[in-house]
Amino acid sequence: MGMIERFANLVVRGGVNVQPGQLVVIETEIAHVEVARAVVDAAYAAGAGYVEMVWSDGPIHRATLEHATAETLSASRRWALTRIEEWNEAGIARINLIGDPYPHLFDGIDPVKLAAKRTEEVLARRKGTYQTVRWTAAAVPDPGWAGQIFGEPDTERLWEAVATAMRLDGDDPVKEWQERAATLAARAKQLDELDLDEVRYLGEGTDLTVGLVANSRWTGGGLTDEHGVAYLPNIPTEEVFTSPDRRRAEGTIRLTKPLVLNGKLVEGLRATFRDGRITEVTADANADVVRAQLDLDESARHLGEVSLVDRDSRIAKAGIVFHNTLFDENAGCHVAWGQSFPFAVEGGFAMTPEQRAELGLNNAPVHTDVVIGGDGITVTGRGPKGTVTIISDDDWVL
Repeated sequence: MGMIERFANLVVRGGVNVQPGQLVVIETEIAHVEVARAVVDAAYAAGAGYVEMVWSDGPIHRATLEHATAETLSASRRWALTRIEEWNEAGIARINLIGDPYPHLFDGIDPVKLAAKRTEEVLARRKGTYQTVRWTAAAVPDPGWAGQIFGEPDTERLWEAVATAMRLDGDDPVKEWQERAATLAARAKQLDELDLDEVRYLGEGTDLTVGLVANSRWTGGGLTDEHGVAYLPNIPTEEVFTSPDRRRAEGTIRLTKPLVLNGKLVEGLRATFRDGRITEVTADANADVVRAQLDLDESARHLGEVSLVDRDSRIAKAGIVFHNTLFDENAGCHVAWGQSFPFAVEGGFAMTPEQRAELGLNNAPVHTDVVIGGDGITVTGRGPKGTVTIISDDDWVL
């Protein structure tokens, strides 16, 4: 089995865990057609009843951003809402094959247009994602992405790095991910038993204390759907995470990995939190892209996730900056502003958005992960048993 076939098999069987007769929806750029074909084959081999493709194209999207208004880019489309609702009712398996085949494609585009969201459609997708839909995201190596990392379009070298990060280099990648998921789930259980009230991240340029929701639960390794079918929402995944109290975050962060946001590379980002809210953002490059996203909605300025990752991560061991959030967020501790996870509290799915908000969870049209971990990072937690060290100098010590 070649590398592309191993990739496809892992995404289908270890990622969304396709079930017999299930509808599978694959969303990707046309630049990734070769890998998409392999994923379609793997989905049918796993018993999929039908595979539906949703194609996109970067240059076409740029043309849209150049000529459409921000209002048009934000408007909901009835046909799109109907399709999403039908997908949700069908309980699809959704695969997102992501990547950046066209670095710098959106240079010169108005940041307000780049940040535009069709909020009603986002919320409809989110409803299915958190209740009936199993999903996974995996990044596809391509010359553009390789060039952004290595300075040359060395796709073969990028495939080698991705194979390390995704455990494609092992005898049985699906089994290896099941074992890794079990380790992460055990870490999450450890954290639950501590009943923490807050966590503190301390590193160079970062000193952030974040309060947690009462009776919050940590997640690691994967999820199960309403029928008890296990799946991995992201491949790779090396984190344990929860959603904090959006009203309780104090301090500063300095990113240790660049952020790719709406097709733009944000470097040297620093942010200040007061009373749970991001009050100031600076960056060495493209801070305006971040500010435009934060200005979408007041809730975007509040946290929706705190996450713990140590140096044992396969992504960290790959030894490169991937310039891709899916990979880089799994190389070190990170936080995310924006949407919270309903499953972060017991019975969260059954609650209304208002009830979750009363607990302190965030409801936002965005969810943006930013990496603040790596060498030197220490994370402590405070709870009924006092203060405990969870990560010390990027090593899990709990």
